Amino acid sequence: MKKFLLSSCFLLLALTSCTSTRNTIRNIDDTAIMPALSKEKTFVITEVSSDKKYGYDQDYPINLGFLPIQTAEINVKRYFGALSGPNGEKLTYKKTDTCCPFPSKKNEMGAGVLDIYEVTWEGLTEPKLIYINLYEKGKVLAPKGFGIRVIK
Repeated sequence: MKKFLLSSCFLLLALTSCTSTRNTIRNIDDTAIMPALSKEKTFVITEVSSDKKYGYDQDYPINLGFLPIQTAEINVKRYFGALSGPNGEKLTYKKTDTCCPFPSKKNEMGAGVLDIYEVTWEGLTEPKLIYINLYEKGKVLAPKGFGIRVIK
């Protein structure tokens, strides 16, 4: 019983210490509208960000929270399907980590997290790490250094 109580206290302490008490994300826009879908069911993205932090910094993630969190993963596929390397190269991507808890009213638990994706394309010397937020909305752009895939 003593071990159970001790481990329960430790778990509670660990969970509460992981969640930030304030939101540091700077580019949330609750009025943002989900991008249109192409005939290939990818987002139609028309602009590359001029901000070098967009997507690369945890305070400026790509905010794709346009769907309920239970189905939001589809927006990751739609997003990366709309991007290319700077010269039209085909991307590969994989989720590598989750980080950076923040308070969110869009989740029953009262918190959200960012997903980190490793993105590569042929000729890229070092993978790009991109932060994705599936809880909040924001303007959807291509990060600086990426291209927008041309749908034929």
